[in-house]
Parts: sequence; structure tokens; C-alpha cells
Amino acid sequence: MSRVVGIIGYHNSGKTTLIRKLARELMDRGHAVAVVKHLSHHIDVPGKDTTLLGEVVDQVGFISPEGSGISWKKPLSLQDIIPHLEADIVLVEGFKAQKSFPKVVCLRGEVQDRELFDGLAICAVGPADHVQGLGIPILMQDEVDRIADLVEQKAIELPD
Repeated sequence: MSRVVGIIGYHNSGKTTLIRKLARELMDRGHAVAVVKHLSHHIDVPGKDTTLLGEVVDQVGFISPEGSGISWKKPLSLQDIIPHLEADIVLVEGFKAQKSFPKVVCLRGEVQDRELFDGLAICAVGPADHVQGLGIPILMQDEVDRIADLVEQKAIELPD
């Protein structure tokens, strides 16, 4: 069963950069890692066959020499998607409002950063100008080994 940790933060806070570094570190430690990214935009490419087919049916699978995938027309939950992944650790990018998994908070050094803390943060990464005194480690992006330690210790299986 996959264990999950979220990577959250506002736009341009370094989430994707951190996930890339963290995934590499965790894989170097022998973990199978997958990523689920919350998108705020459509994934369809207008005029392409998969988009045209998706206008007719609710599910489209695709297989190419570079990879495979399935697209569902309805939004699914993390609990629905994760069983389809072959990973022991799933890094979830986004889903700030979800309160079912531990989180690494990416900071921008702005007052709004404080709004990201919902009691589930295992650490914060970046400029901590407005988030002192929360009782969690404040790390920098280059401390990926320490962040990976926390992910290994704190990642959880999602409740049903």
C-alpha cells in the first residue's frame, strides 16, 4: 500500500522543484515513488485524438512508445487514483485544503504563508519570515536529505 505526503504552497513557491529533488532522493534510497499533481487547468489538447474521443466517452486510455495513461472525464479523489500507481511513496502536489495527509509546506516569505498551516505540516521549506514558532523544522530546498528523512518517517496510508 502506498504512503502519502503532500507538498503544498502558493504559486511559484518551489513545489515542483522540491518534488523533483525529493523524488530523486527517495528513489536513491530504494523507494518506488509516484507523483499526483492537482491541476487548476484542463489537460486536454484541443484537436488531438484523445481529446476528441473524450468528448464522446467518459474514459480514454492511451498507450504510446513513451508511456501509457488513462483519462477520466470526472474528477476522482486521491483514494481513487493512488491504487492505480505502483509506488510505496506518493508525493502529492497541491490539494492545500485536504486534511488527510502530512504536508511539506513550501514558503514564499510572504504573510499569506501562515495560512498554509493546518496542523498537518511536518516541515516548511523556504524563507520563514512570517511562520516562526510553529514547532516544526524550517528547512531550505538544498536540505533534501533531511526532508526525505521526514517523509520516510511521517508518510501515511490514506484513510478510506
